[in-house]
Amino acid sequence: MNNTTLQLKIKQRLNKLDSQDFDNIQCWQMVEAFNKGQVEWVRRQIQGLNITKTGDEQTTMRVDDLQRLLIEERLDMNSRDTYYESGILPSNYMYYKKVSIHAHKDCCETRRDMTVTYLAEEENIALLLSDALKRPSFEWGETFCTFVGNHLRVYTGNDFEVATAILMYYRFPALVQIAGCSDPYSLQVSTTDVECEFKDDIAEILVDEAVQILAGDMESITQYQIAQTSTQSNT
Repeated sequence: MNNTTLQLKIKQRLNKLDSQDFDNIQCWQMVEAFNKGQVEWVRRQIQGLNITKTGDEQTTMRVDDLQRLLIEERLDMNSRDTYYESGILPSNYMYYKKVSIHAHKDCCETRRDMTVTYLAEEENIALLLSDALKRPSFEWGETFCTFVGNHLRVYTGNDFEVATAILMYYRFPALVQIAGCSDPYSLQVSTTDVECEFKDDIAEILVDEAVQILAGDMESITQYQIAQTSTQSNT
């Protein structure tokens, strides 16, 4: 969906086409609302409603909707006492998906694929390392990880060494920009158009997300309720 169409749809649903009253909205307001709506929509898709509260792969449609945000990146890992720690996570990092690691040990000539079974709670690390069934094990090919200070930690329990680590994560959606409009994030005038990266059916939902935000800001209850109903029925 191009930015001209996006603006027309937002104005139409706010009943602001050809309006000359004080409630006219500026292009930067539409940009801010749309980008805010993108983030809120992605959060809801990933959170989900199933028993494990993970919704990103709850249905094939949701997998298809979110797949363009899912990327892999190899991490540089530094050895610590009982774990390996990555550098700062990528700047576009949004949510964790999984970590794949290759490990090696002095007793073995070849590297081994390790299963990072889960993202653990930092407060339970001492308990996990002391539990014979849960601590990292090269023999069983299993370990766990945590996040601390925007760094990833993969625990080894001094049982093996991490050779490579690949983080799969959801990135933030690209921010929409309208050429000639003041960017509400950088406070600079945008020199180029950056269109919504999602396919048109999702863009339509995101338009309703933006309308809901703008209608709430303007205390336009009718438009707010219509947009809210539309976004809820398409969750």
